[in-house]
Amino acid sequence: MRTETDEAAERFFGGTAPLLLTCEHASARLPDTEKWADADLWLPPTHWAFDLGARDFVLELASHLGCPAVLARFSRLWADANRAETDADLFRTEAEGRAIALNAHLSDGERERRLREYHRPYHAAVDRMLSEHPGRLVFSVHTFTPVYHGEPREVEVGVLFDEEDDLAADLALALFDQGQDAWLNEPYSGKEGLIFSASSHAKRSGRIALELEIRQDLATDPAWRSAMIPKLAAALAEVGLL
Repeated sequence: MRTETDEAAERFFGGTAPLLLTCEHASARLPDTEKWADADLWLPPTHWAFDLGARDFVLELASHLGCPAVLARFSRLWADANRAETDADLFRTEAEGRAIALNAHLSDGERERRLREYHRPYHAAVDRMLSEHPGRLVFSVHTFTPVYHGEPREVEVGVLFDEEDDLAADLALALFDQGQDAWLNEPYSGKEGLIFSASSHAKRSGRIALELEIRQDLATDPAWRSAMIPKLAAALAEVGLL
């Protein structure tokens, strides 16, 4: 098992299990030549910059399953790897009513540079990994905040899907059998384009796509991850994805 990195992607070569894990919001990193403006210094530790706990979960799951993984090495605020190039939120300009200086007044040239040097190379790394490994599932992992607009979220784990309605329902039921409650297309819906990365790669490679959403207070807890990962592995095997 080994890990390789470049500016855009971290690639984990964990084995030959028949699925690929991806993590589009794994890092709050900016390029080494860049730094956060003073007005933006509140952003890097927050979910606006990356998905807390997602990288640890993906690497631990990849090691447990013996499967490859590809993780983005740049903040979702630099360029959102889970958004299409035409998406209005590709370069977010506001968070919690506050302007994001990093993306204020972006020129067309700067937008193109970020796409050319980060967004596209990340997706090219996913495509390369898919070309080298067998399997039918592209499985993306993201995390979400435990409180949204002041309201606590009851959801612990969500199984997001676009076209794989039956498979998603089977996986959620298998997780329930393992003692883990899981909701379908919650707290976001894959049918609204929110599993863009997994879905687009799956369609290009003739595979299927699902996304796991984990509440961040759980994803950042090593004990919870340690208990959850074997449950998820058993659920994936139960529905024929391992």
